[in-house]
Amino acid sequence: MKEEGQRVAGELPVPAHFAPDRVGEVWRTQYQNRAVEAARWALSHAIAPASSDRRRIALLLVDVQNTFCIPGFELYVAGRSGTGAVDDSRRLSQFIYRNLHRITQIIPTMDTHQAIQIFHAIFLINDRGEHPGPFSLISVEEIEEGRWKTNPAVLRHLGIDPEYGDRYLLHYARELRRGGKYDLTTWPYHAMLGGIGHALVSAVEEALFFHSVARYTQPHFRIKGGKPLTEHYSVLGPEVTCGPGGEPVAKKDEFLAKELLGYDMVIIAGQAKSHCVAWTIADLLEDIGRHGGELAGKIYLLEDCTSAVVIPGVVDYSEAADLAFRRFAEAGMHLVRSVDPMSGWPGE
Repeated sequence: MKEEGQRVAGELPVPAHFAPDRVGEVWRTQYQNRAVEAARWALSHAIAPASSDRRRIALLLVDVQNTFCIPGFELYVAGRSGTGAVDDSRRLSQFIYRNLHRITQIIPTMDTHQAIQIFHAIFLINDRGEHPGPFSLISVEEIEEGRWKTNPAVLRHLGIDPEYGDRYLLHYARELRRGGKYDLTTWPYHAMLGGIGHALVSAVEEALFFHSVARYTQPHFRIKGGKPLTEHYSVLGPEVTCGPGGEPVAKKDEFLAKELLGYDMVIIAGQAKSHCVAWTIADLLEDIGRHGGELAGKIYLLEDCTSAVVIPGVVDYSEAADLAFRRFAEAGMHLVRSVDPMSGWPGE
């Protein structure tokens, strides 16, 4: 088994500019320098444009953003090790460089929020005018008992009738429970549009830029999470799509699922394994099921480039995440490691 940092036949070296010890930091990419280096890199390693690939491989990067991946940011995914997302981003960057000539398309998803959304504290209020604290789990029963209601000031801003707002909140919590999801969680303000937490991890963003220039291809960014009345863990669709009367509040991204399944191989990594990654894969598996299920064999999950949400003394979703990945493997998807050569992956 290859260890991290070792190179095998068929893989490219990692460029000298990559600094593994800086992956946990935020910095500005020197685009012009990287562009010149990438062009030279493509020439010296005989890397062809992505448009000439006969075997088309997509790399889906789920929410590899500062808000989830950099220590000290709002929802840093530390995992049980405490360094989870930093280690994941380092291995992911190296994987992109080593397989630059194989990866046809990189598809980064961007969790994108503003303050007034149903999963932020400002949206909910009790009879004392208080908002719930970060990481509060709001149950159906608490809403039924009137312990938490929608904030009338927020509803007025959104042009929503307060009576409807409270009906919608109860409906929403019931829909989350019916779908087998976690209770409504008041997450800390995170991935705020225009903020530094919203940006891709610097090391990963630099690798994507290098890939773009070397292979003459653009990353296909997918934005999710901006609807005020629903959470949006999976890039393929929001948690709740309709209101209490069946009225639409958001819709699924059917185009992306179709695009992904059009590739010969889809590799998935990102954060967090227990939430946005797991539910994106679950939605993709559901779509695959509508095509007979055989397409699951083209999906590869980079287990060493994703970590579960762990908040010491509060919650640990590691076992739930591992259980979900075992279910994906049983459905025909492949669990792989970024440090192992792609030529040795199952099915290759």
